[in-house]
Amino acid sequence: MWNITIFASGNGSNAENIFNYFKNSKLIRIGLVITDNPKAFVIERCRRQSVPCLVLSQRLLDDSDFMLGVLRDFRTNFVALAGYIKLIPEYIVTAFDHRIVNIHPSLLPKHGGKGMYGKRVHQSVIDSNDKESGITIHFIDNDYDRGPTIFQAKCPVLPNDTADTLAERVHALEYEHYPKIIEDTIIKVLGQ
Repeated sequence: MWNITIFASGNGSNAENIFNYFKNSKLIRIGLVITDNPKAFVIERCRRQSVPCLVLSQRLLDDSDFMLGVLRDFRTNFVALAGYIKLIPEYIVTAFDHRIVNIHPSLLPKHGGKGMYGKRVHQSVIDSNDKESGITIHFIDNDYDRGPTIFQAKCPVLPNDTADTLAERVHALEYEHYPKIIEDTIIKVLGQ
């Protein structure tokens, strides 16, 4: 059994989509959600779905002994980021090498990096007159949005798009693909 820990900072719609996808899986379960934001709606989504959720300060997230102990206690062997906007501490990246994935709402390497999340990404795509956008699912490393790409899916950028209308199409791609790519990555890359 693979136990996924999800790191999330905000609304949690991608996290809930992942919960629902793996709800009846015999191979993969969501063991824990970690957030750094005590006001994040993901906390409510976890409560509704009976998924354990920890709200941790940056001090605790930076404490390697504490965090590795938490991840060990929850038998974490894979990590998925779902709207988590801070860098994962280097010691976690090292401990879970090629077992941490992230989803980014653009076709990386375009429109990535520190501060590029949410509507900022979609507005950047529009301002750059890109003809397409989409999602990138990638392994993480010690920098923002720079790890090896696992999967990309595309959608058109329409002439009258706003950041909100483009976000709707990109979110649809996230919901369609992210849980399946997590599953495929665990099965194909890491084995059962």
